[in-house]
Amino acid sequence: MLLAKNHFKQALKEGRPQIGLWAALADGYVTELLATAGFDWLLIDNEHAPNDVRSTLAQLQAVAAYSSHPVVRPVKSDSALIKQLLDIGAQTLLLPMIDTAAQAQEAVSATRYPPVGIRGVGSALARASRWNRVQGYLNDAANELCVLVQVETVAAMSNLEAIANVEGVDGVFFGPADLSASMGYLGKPGDPAVRHAILSGIKTVSATGKASGVLAPDRSFADEYLKAGATFVAVGTDTVLLSRAAADLAESYKGAMPHKSKEERGGY
Repeated sequence: MLLAKNHFKQALKEGRPQIGLWAALADGYVTELLATAGFDWLLIDNEHAPNDVRSTLAQLQAVAAYSSHPVVRPVKSDSALIKQLLDIGAQTLLLPMIDTAAQAQEAVSATRYPPVGIRGVGSALARASRWNRVQGYLNDAANELCVLVQVETVAAMSNLEAIANVEGVDGVFFGPADLSASMGYLGKPGDPAVRHAILSGIKTVSATGKASGVLAPDRSFADEYLKAGATFVAVGTDTVLLSRAAADLAESYKGAMPHKSKEERGGY
């Protein structure tokens, strides 16, 4: 049995934009439904959604038959959590709250087996190696792993170039919600100052030869980031899509509901 190719990672290397969707409803049936919609990638969220290792595994299994690539975000960048997610078969991780190059290096190390890194060796128990049926898994696994780090504070932005230059980091993702809060614009991820910072950050990351990404539910913001050179952009969340569709249907019968301002859009 051969190691599965990470086509998402290859697309980022080639600079081909990948359009994604947040899957936060924490349910394999819902995530499989989303996998039929045609998005290049789906974010299985453990940070702000009620997921755990088993529910994440169920979603990885549910989307395996489809072309949408699953990206998994743990609740924090932690070597033990990273080990579990890799062992259940995640090939691309989005690691939150990376503020320094040292933290980025620790994250990369957690995805590599010794002597290069610190990932625990348990492939006989792991779906990732298909229970040791994948030929050469231990030596080749890192080739198909994609490490994405989240930059989402003012401190992280000041260390951006160093973070992006860490060997093994494949891409940098800008988190508008937390970044806006760190910048003093809590609840306003679409504020012009926040968008300007992200656009500047995309330019910095691009100069290092790494991929950059962002969450941009507002179409005009997404187009702006893609034009600036972002290559993996999440353009919505399943929670908002369902909530908005339900509210719109109710509104059509019961009257208007309040809507967010443009400055409030652009994040969760």
